[in-house]
Amino acid sequence: MFLISKLVWIFAQPLSLAFFLVFFALLAGLLRWRILSILGAAGSALILFVTLYTTAGNLLMQGLEQRFAKPTDPDSLQCMIVLGGAFENEVNTARHGIEFNAGADRFIEALRLAQKFPQSRILVSGGDGSISGIYEGDAAASERFFPLFGVGRDRLIEERQSRTTFENAVNTKEFLASQGLSNCLLITSGFHMPRSVGIFRKLGIDIVPWPTDYRTDGQVRLGLDFTQPNLNAQNLATAIREWYGLVGYYLAGRTSELYPG
Repeated sequence: MFLISKLVWIFAQPLSLAFFLVFFALLAGLLRWRILSILGAAGSALILFVTLYTTAGNLLMQGLEQRFAKPTDPDSLQCMIVLGGAFENEVNTARHGIEFNAGADRFIEALRLAQKFPQSRILVSGGDGSISGIYEGDAAASERFFPLFGVGRDRLIEERQSRTTFENAVNTKEFLASQGLSNCLLITSGFHMPRSVGIFRKLGIDIVPWPTDYRTDGQVRLGLDFTQPNLNAQNLATAIREWYGLVGYYLAGRTSELYPG
């Protein structure tokens, strides 16, 4: 399942689809299939235009982010679960650092809460999600990150084996049971929260959704945007990938509902 999901995404993301349609159009042209060649080229151009120069990706992202609102800080906190996906694992493995990617807010928020609630435990769930499996994961990197800001290693629970969100939940359930912890905050990116909550609910794990790492301002409308094509493409790819996950996990019976909220 893990390998299949990786391979599907390589070929099914928007820019890959645009490339394959261009290739199809060229091949159809060489074979003198004029109508098919035109359709392939037009389809590729349409995907590129929507991906680069519209707010479609931001709108999809916003919908995911608005499924769960972040509550106010609790009076007390026993534990928090931080899902991996925030560290540059390839770079950190080579340089032994703590380099973050765009999901850094997951760990910044966890650090804020850890300092505010010094009695709380922090379960970091994240191994190497690459196909090769040769890099350290977020759980390993967190062992270097949190102590830099006064959070003792004795407060950390490191789950280093998971490669997917489903494995995050399955492995976390075992760690929570062994540590006698329950009703923890679930910290992950806002767009990733619906799928994560659906899986945790399906497995009967009591959590409090705690979204962070927002990518939109909550006021996006569908329209043209020629100012930031790179960001538009990134947000559309991220949102579509998340929807692939939502649909795939639902069909596989791994989530409690198609679009948890």
